[in-house]
Amino acid sequence: MATIETDEHKSLREAVAALGKRHGPGSDPTQLWSEAGKLGYLGVNLPEEYGGGGGGISELSIVLEELGVAGCPLLMLVVSPAICGTVIARFGTDTQKEEWLSGLSDGTRRMAFGITEPDAGSNSHRITTTARKDGTDWLLTGRKVFVSGVDIADATLIVGRTEDARTGRLKPCLFIVPRDTPGFTRRPVDMELNAAEKQFELVLDDVRLPADALVGDEDAGLLQLFAGLNPERIMTAAFAIGMGRHALAKAIGYARDRTVWNTPIGAHQAIAHPLAQAHIELELARLMMQKAAALYDAGDDMGAGEAANMAKYAAGEACVKAVDQAVHTLGGNGLTREYGLARLITAARVARIAPVSREMILNYVSHQTLGLPKSY
Repeated sequence: MATIETDEHKSLREAVAALGKRHGPGSDPTQLWSEAGKLGYLGVNLPEEYGGGGGGISELSIVLEELGVAGCPLLMLVVSPAICGTVIARFGTDTQKEEWLSGLSDGTRRMAFGITEPDAGSNSHRITTTARKDGTDWLLTGRKVFVSGVDIADATLIVGRTEDARTGRLKPCLFIVPRDTPGFTRRPVDMELNAAEKQFELVLDDVRLPADALVGDEDAGLLQLFAGLNPERIMTAAFAIGMGRHALAKAIGYARDRTVWNTPIGAHQAIAHPLAQAHIELELARLMMQKAAALYDAGDDMGAGEAANMAKYAAGEACVKAVDQAVHTLGGNGLTREYGLARLITAARVARIAPVSREMILNYVSHQTLGLPKSY
């Protein structure tokens, strides 16, 4: 696996960076989304026959990272093309691909993703949203929470559970639920985090769905679910790395220009060394992210699972440290609106918490990689 970016990847990175620079912090995310779609950046990972770029998560992670560096990351990139687009491209029916992939590629359609539940948290085995057959239809009942962008999405890909006819056990399945489906209601979650993409709690009250709302094979639900979760972790790493690089760039610029006692503060090792450490840790996290994306794009789902979790962990930690050090470098100015760093203090924690906590990643590595026994 190459650890040096190809010329194509470098060109993509430069082009997206230019787009991000034109928009920048505080820009209208709707306009940015639209322009990114027209330029082909939203669907770089989706099949060419549906208007995508024919690439993979490697390319899509570059798009999100560089928009983050410019201070205008698009959180729905994690959800719409990365999770939902990938799952439909890999497992959807021809009809589902025709209906959704072109719109997801050019940004004219968006999808949200609902997996987390109030009482399930990180334990997807405790998901209680269930689907039962009613003739040829499905009836979906349950609740979801912390679902991003439902209000701007045309549909939500919902993780539910159906009964296995052979064993009677519940197994995960994925359903496409259009936004205005009767019985499908949403309520905003009151968040301290001020982000463009809002969080919602969903209630599904006997939501009637046609048979073709089920994505892929009813018996391959777990495989399909993890086909979406690995890209989610990789893209969360890209989100975190972009944010960390954005904060670090502001701190470096300030440390070069801010002069005390006739010397730029960046000349002092107490300032310079922590910034250098932050840069190193972001670069190391990016390498693991690139490894995870390369493994996933090569079809190695098992290998990608380990690397994606490690990348998400490393990027979350590196992002928080970079943001904290950036704020400290600016001192009081780090908390002003003028420099735009204070808002990142809360935002950086998202990469530690979502879509899976760092503690659960440590559990994964200790059990799956190190072979240690479980305590639960």
